[in-house]
Amino acid sequence: MLLEPNMLDSNRLEPNLLEPLLVLDQVTAGYRRVAAIHDVGFSLGPGETLAVIGANGAGKTTMLRAIMGEIRLLKGSISLDAKPLGGMSTSQRARLGIGYAPEGRELFPSMSVTENLEIGACRVDAMQRRDRIERLLEVFPKLKPLMGTHCGYLSGGEQQMVTIARALMGAPRLLVLDEPSTGLAPRVISELYAALSSLTAAGLTILVAEQNARAALRFARRAIVLENGRVVTQGKSSELMNDRRVVDAYVGTAGLG
Repeated sequence: MLLEPNMLDSNRLEPNLLEPLLVLDQVTAGYRRVAAIHDVGFSLGPGETLAVIGANGAGKTTMLRAIMGEIRLLKGSISLDAKPLGGMSTSQRARLGIGYAPEGRELFPSMSVTENLEIGACRVDAMQRRDRIERLLEVFPKLKPLMGTHCGYLSGGEQQMVTIARALMGAPRLLVLDEPSTGLAPRVISELYAALSSLTAAGLTILVAEQNARAALRFARRAIVLENGRVVTQGKSSELMNDRRVVDAYVGTAGLG
């Protein structure tokens, strides 16, 4: 394995493998008391992968922002390893073990790849940061010759790799990804998800929201489908890939099989 099962830091507490790592229980959330997602509920166990698919505006980003504490819940609860997250800030949730790669990447373009990565592990000493970077370069080897390059000069795929690597610098147990394939060529998307698969093989739990349903369903073991802020179906990704309603609405028939 490229990375340890608890991701980059052998001093982290091991999760309870008999209990779900992440639980959303009837979550309703939105903006200024206007709900954008309604009664969303699911659980995600340690080492599992879950895709959230749906059209633009279905509520995928709102759900992830609710998990990260960027917007308030109107109803329901979210817990990580049986610990309620209500009232916690985004930074507190990160310290509990959630890594977040937001839509739009949000890198510092005038800073180097190394500097952007170090921001993701600012609470550990320099030696640990160097060790984590070395391990992540095994996952994203294309970044190795770019470490001194300002992120503003990178391609979209390279920037996305930096974004995900920065989220991993905090040694999370759960990695949350918002639309990681946006704007990327098919070959780059395949490379990105191959890297993510190596992380799941090392024991990382991944939740990914994607408009690119084909890529997400091929990567994740399970998936849920959001429409108008509500879960309309969920199940094994292999089963949803054979569900004619899901294929017609989100996947399309080209390239299936």
